[in-house]
Amino acid sequence: MANHSADRDIFTVTRLNQAVQSLLEGTFPLIWVEGELSSVSRPASGHLYFTLKDSGAQVRCALFRNRAQLLRFRPADGMQVLVRARVGLYAPRGDYQLIVEHMEEAGDGALRRAFEELKQRLEREGLFDAERKRPLPPFPRRLGVITSPTGAAIRDILSVLRRRFPGLPVLIYPVPVQGAAAAPAIAEALRTASARKDCDVLILARGGGSLEDLWAFNEEIVARAIHDCEIPVVSGVGHEVDVTIADLAADLRAATPSAAAELVSPLRVEWLLQVERQRRLLMERMQRGLQHQALKLDNLERRLRQQHPERRLQHQAQRVDELERRLALAMQHRLRHRESRLARLQDRLQHRSPARALERLEAREAQLRLRLDSALRRRLDRFDARLAAAGRALHSVSPLATLGRGYSILTTAEGQVIRDASQVQVNDRVEARLGKGRLSCTVVTRYEG
Repeated sequence: MANHSADRDIFTVTRLNQAVQSLLEGTFPLIWVEGELSSVSRPASGHLYFTLKDSGAQVRCALFRNRAQLLRFRPADGMQVLVRARVGLYAPRGDYQLIVEHMEEAGDGALRRAFEELKQRLEREGLFDAERKRPLPPFPRRLGVITSPTGAAIRDILSVLRRRFPGLPVLIYPVPVQGAAAAPAIAEALRTASARKDCDVLILARGGGSLEDLWAFNEEIVARAIHDCEIPVVSGVGHEVDVTIADLAADLRAATPSAAAELVSPLRVEWLLQVERQRRLLMERMQRGLQHQALKLDNLERRLRQQHPERRLQHQAQRVDELERRLALAMQHRLRHRESRLARLQDRLQHRSPARALERLEAREAQLRLRLDSALRRRLDRFDARLAAAGRALHSVSPLATLGRGYSILTTAEGQVIRDASQVQVNDRVEARLGKGRLSCTVVTRYEG
């Protein structure tokens, strides 16, 4: 039987897996893949291993530590993600896999993360602080509504207003509430309403929807427009469970557009009852006031009859005469006192002439100058003597004096002082510093001991 093994190209398993690996990695460029995370594993190495799946298939994935450290979220089972990866093969097991270089949340997960990041940043800036939120006017002259003119939100708001207070004027600022153009239009409507000041309070409203549907109310441009608006803003976006950035930035958040209309509008029946109570209270206070004034008038008439005006005038005239007499005596006494004091001051001034004091001060100044000059000369003489003695002592211990007597200082090429022959080797370069000049030498022979 013929042996045909020499004609066969037999692959080992290792060679086969390596060939498939090269084929996969050379065929596919970097690709984007979306799917759900499963079997997420984080070993101590810092790498991340997981399975990416959809309703019909799954694939193993590896995200190595240097890339995993760049993630801005913590992957977990069940999350929908979008990855950029290379197709490869793990040769030891023969498993086809994706080598992930980048991963981000997909769908609502990405939107939710963007929502949280913007919320935290604006919160740190103080856009949501309770101190800056303004109270609503108790009785607005006109209400502004920023919403879609054809949506269910405006119908709900108008229905509530007709029921609670039909006489309240409403000004509608029509804007799209969904899509790329919605956020800029809403921000512009807020700026327009703030500049015109046609309304006392604004409602920003939209019906319910998904997070993506409500995303225009999570844009930073809308939050800053609400913050800068000079009119109080009530946010009624979505249903009760929906919370948007606009809700947090507004002066007041309502669960729904209908609830927003109830918060800003007075209830007609309650106001009519309050007006009636105020009318009765005003009538009672007016009656009490008239009674009080009548009693006061009676008292004044009785006092006027008891005190005749002519007697009071006579008493006041006598009082004026007495005050005039006391004033004249007081002025005469004060004038004599001032004349006596002036005479004493003139006498003291004559006995204390400044010319004598000035002569004494000039003599003392000349004496002090002479003493100062003498003291300075003595002190300078002492310093000169100490300086000369210190110079002589310093010269006696100076190494330069030693070098002048015929000695030298040896240093290595690195500048280290040589104190022991073991510090150098034969043929090493050394430098000798003399009293005058330097010598560069080569070690020929070394003796130790």
